Formats: sequence, C-alpha cells, structure tokens
Amino acid sequence: MHDSTENQDLRPLPTFEDGPCLHERFEARVDRAPDAVAVVFEGKCIDYRELDRRANRVANRLIRLGVGPDSIVALSAERSLDLVVAILGILKAGAAYLPLDPAYPPDRRSFMLEDSGSRVVLTHAASGAPSSWQGAVVRLEDAEAEPDTRPRVRVEPRNLAYVIYTSGSTGKPKGVPISHANVVRLFEATNAWYGFGPTDVWTLFHSYAFDFSVWELWGALLYGGKLVVVPSWVSRSPDAFYELLSSEGVTVLNQTPSAFRQLVRAVVEAPARPLALRYVVFGGEALELQGLRPSQTCAFICSTSSFAPSPAMRRARSASRELALDPAI
Repeated sequence: MHDSTENQDLRPLPTFEDGPCLHERFEARVDRAPDAVAVVFEGKCIDYRELDRRANRVANRLIRLGVGPDSIVALSAERSLDLVVAILGILKAGAAYLPLDPAYPPDRRSFMLEDSGSRVVLTHAASGAPSSWQGAVVRLEDAEAEPDTRPRVRVEPRNLAYVIYTSGSTGKPKGVPISHANVVRLFEATNAWYGFGPTDVWTLFHSYAFDFSVWELWGALLYGGKLVVVPSWVSRSPDAFYELLSSEGVTVLNQTPSAFRQLVRAVVEAPARPLALRYVVFGGEALELQGLRPSQTCAFICSTSSFAPSPAMRRARSASRELALDPAI
C-alpha cells in the first residue's frame, strides 16, 4: 500500500476567491468544444452548446422574477437532462440552488423552504412545489420562450452556489451554504492527482440533494467530459448499473463503500463486460479496505470522509490517499 501524501501538501491552499465562477468555467468549455456531448440520460443526449442555451433560458426567466446573486432557488426535479439544465440556469442567474428532492417527506420540504428563505421554486414537469407553498413557482417549460443569450450577471466566487441540508438525524436539518470558491477549491486542489479531462465519462449516480453529486456533476462539466445521469431504478439495481458502466464507457465512478460492495458482487456474478474505469472515488462513509478484496486489479482513490467541498477540503490531499491495492491487503 502506497501513501502519496507529501509534507508539501500541508501548505495552505489558495482561497480561489478571485477568478471565474462555476458556470463561467463551464461556459469556457462550451466555447472550446460546443459540439462535445455534455449530458446523457436514457439514450438521449445534449451537447455543450445546447446545454448552455437551455440553461441561459432558465436563467433569463429567473432574472425576470428578481432572482440574483445569493438568492436561493429551490429546485424540485427528477433525474433527467433538465436537472442539469436547471442547476446551471440557477447559477447563471447568480443564485444558489436548494435541492428539494421530490422523494423527501412533505414536512421536510416545507421546513427547508421556510428555513432557507427561498422565494422561488423551480420545478420539472414530473414534480412540483409543496401544496403549502405560497411563493413563486417556475416550471422549466416556462423558460422555453426566453432568449438563449448568456445573462450578464456579476457573480463572484464568494457568492453562494448551493445550500445542502443535513439529514436531521440529531435534530432539525441544518442548511450548509457552499460558495463557488469552495467547489472550485476542491477541483483545483485535486487536479494534479487525477488528470481529469474531456475524454472522461462520469456518472451522476447520487441524488442532487447529496453533496457527492457536486463532485460528480462538476467533475464532468468543468473538464469538458460527459455526464451520464443514472435513472433512479438503475441506481437501485447493481446489475443494471454494471451494464450502464460498460455501455457508456464510464471512466470515473463515485460510490459510497456500501453501494460499491453491492456493485462488486454484481460484477463477480454477472457475465464479464468491458469496463473503461480509470478511477473509483469513495466518499460518504467509512471505508474498510478488506471489503474491496474482489477488486484487487483496480487502483482506487480512497477518502476518509465525504467529498464535501467545504472549507475542510483546503487540505483535501492530506485527508485523502491514493492507494494501490495488492493481494496482501
């Protein structure tokens, strides 16, 4: 087992409070390779140019409602191409998104809306705002008539990008605001280790209400890669997910250890399929290396904690280890 952490990694990392925000970095990728496939979902795909245009329409619709920097827009959407469009549109309007997973109990959704101070709910056709909601509701379909030009909104890295609520297992859920700079710091701090690029294929496996989804989403879009949105039913079926990994040529897989163990069993028991994986990134749970023994031929990136782009990620490399598993483990 090799630990690649070095003493120089303990030096403070830059704050990244200057420079482009997340959506601006995405736009730079659009300008560089507009025809590259950006997002795939259930056999449908959109390229970077079209993703940018659709997100611009959403942003312009929100701006007309008075949404701006550090506004919080609640997003209630199912897994789809439009989920990615909506997140980008909210950021382009200068706002932060609040994941309002349609699967959440009504009481939790209502609490989050009230506690966050959100005044707008952006919804997909298949979902909606809680029945008790008295604020503005914008359906993604409503934005189709808006101009697809990029909005001119001044957004700084210190502005909020999203707000994630804790589970509330020890009391009421608590909102954790995350800035653009926090997310950019995560990728800048790890860029030299992984070498992510436009040929990489990522899965959006986790709920957009789970912080791990931020790593998945921007790991693809900040580097010009392809993001495969995993349907809910596939995320619950290790066999189907194994097939998707093979058919889509996924190169970067992000998993909790418990989910990965189920996937390993499916891989061992199913007929062999070709895989293009370069990395498996673990987060969200404690990692027990003994549970990975069936995967000894792979190299893994093992984290001691969730890949949440909070200020703690300033020392991201000292909290993560690149491990090569060998039969002795």
